[in-house]
Amino acid sequence: MGVKSLLTAALAGLAVAGCSTTLPVQGQMGDGSDRFAGSATGYLDGAGTLQITTDRGVGCVGEFVYVNERRGEGTFICDDGRSGPFTFVSTGMRGVGSGTLSGRTFTFSFG
Repeated sequence: MGVKSLLTAALAGLAVAGCSTTLPVQGQMGDGSDRFAGSATGYLDGAGTLQITTDRGVGCVGEFVYVNERRGEGTFICDDGRSGPFTFVSTGMRGVGSGTLSGRTFTFSFG
């Protein structure tokens, strides 16, 4: 199945599910100091949110947009004042990404 077919199938799933879909997210800081889990919700208009909570209880919310069929980018803002950009690559229902929070790298996956 090609990328365009995967995107079409994902968008069709979103339409049936009420114009959005939510997938689990997990990740960690690059140095392994914090792990986090949460969810990613994508909408038909190409925007969405990532909500995570670290294993230390810090919550972060990221707003994102797709910049092409497979790639998205956004910015996290956390309860403890940290913030930073992130990018990801998606196959529609799965993906991987990375970013920085106040200069510290992190990686994540969803789906």
